[in-house]
Parts: sequence; structure tokens; C-alpha cells
Amino acid sequence: MKKIIIAIDGHSSCGKSTMAKELARQLGYIYVDTGAMYRAVTLYALRHQLFDPNGNVRLEKLKRAMKDIHVSFLLNEETGRPDTCLNGEDVEREIRGLEVSDHVSPIAAVPFVREAMVAQQQQMGREKGIVMDGRDIGTTVFPDAELKVFVTASAAVRARRRYDELTAKGLEVDYDDVLRNVEERDYIDSHREVSPLKQADDAILLDNSDLTREQQNEWLLAKARECIALHQ
Repeated sequence: MKKIIIAIDGHSSCGKSTMAKELARQLGYIYVDTGAMYRAVTLYALRHQLFDPNGNVRLEKLKRAMKDIHVSFLLNEETGRPDTCLNGEDVEREIRGLEVSDHVSPIAAVPFVREAMVAQQQQMGREKGIVMDGRDIGTTVFPDAELKVFVTASAAVRARRRYDELTAKGLEVDYDDVLRNVEERDYIDSHREVSPLKQADDAILLDNSDLTREQQNEWLLAKARECIALHQ
């Protein structure tokens, strides 16, 4: 059976990664979390003091460091899903914290960072049979993807989901801080000069504000199967 590329874009904390992982599992496809790639670069920048005291990226230092930043994915045998690795180190838990969330949008807006990550993503998708989620998959990384989905939900709903996710991991966070982070990331992601977050003209919109996880998974799987059947 012929395989396709499935691009899932959308706002932060709207469940893209969870949806994409489950869809890849059901289809037997490879899942690539592009947001995690930018989070890994952000973690590297935080560890190496590549932000100034005002939170601005030290661009020249980061540019020189890019050759030393390698992001990969390693299958977690317990969860059956890929964990993010930074230069061979499993950083899946560390990149999900609020400190990385607060700094990732400026990093993701840097043109040379996006160029490096997009090149890696396109290499991963060369053989098709992948589900990839992020901010610009259907518009920049794979504009010819056979299926494109744009996911959104209200900022309050997304903040609550993010808050519940972080507290379930034992992290101490404040809901208002999470909501502020969600709103700030929406603005930065939508207004950056390079590959801003926007719905591709041929993407299907999914507002999952009032959907359960099971309902959105069923919806997405049905759309994927329809698209795969059309391309046989």
C-alpha cells in the first residue's frame, strides 16, 4: 500500500503531538515531533548561556554552536513512542518544562535554526509513511503533503491541558503563568518573519476545544484512511 505524508500544524498545547503519535501508531507510520526539535535547541541554548539577561537570543554564539547541535529520536520501549535526544542524551522530560516553553518561540523564530531543523525534517520524510507535527509542516517543510490538518483550541482550554500535563509529571506550576505562556507563544509564532504559524490553504481545520481525546483520534484516523485510499 502506498504511503503518504501527514502534516499536522497548529497552536501550542492543542494536543498535536499526542494526536500525531497515536495516528502514527495506528497506521504503522513513523512519528516526528518537530516541536521537540526546537525545544532541544532551546535546552542547549539555556545550558550554554545563549540568552542574554533580557531573554534575547545571543545569535552569533548560537549560529556558531549549530554545528554541535544534533537532534534525534530514540524509541522508548516502555511507552512504545520516541523520546527526544540532544546529542545522544535523552532530554524528553527536560524539554517539556516551563523554562524551555518560555524560551522556545524566540529560538524557533531564528532563520538559521529553522533552516537546520527543516533540512533534518525533510530528510526524515524522504521515504514517506510519516506523521509530522509542528507549526509550519504543511506550509514550509512539506507543502506537498497529501494530508494537512490544522489544529486549534481556545487559549484557556490549551492552558488547562498544559497545566494538567505538567502537574501530572510532578512539576509545580501556576495556571496563570501557563496561560500567559500560551498566549505569548501564539503571538510570537503567528508574527515571526520566517515560516509564521498559519493554516495552509488546503489544510483541514480541527477545533478540538470540546472534543475528547478519543473523539479527535477517531476523526483524524478517518481522515487519514480516506486520504490514503484516494492515493492508491
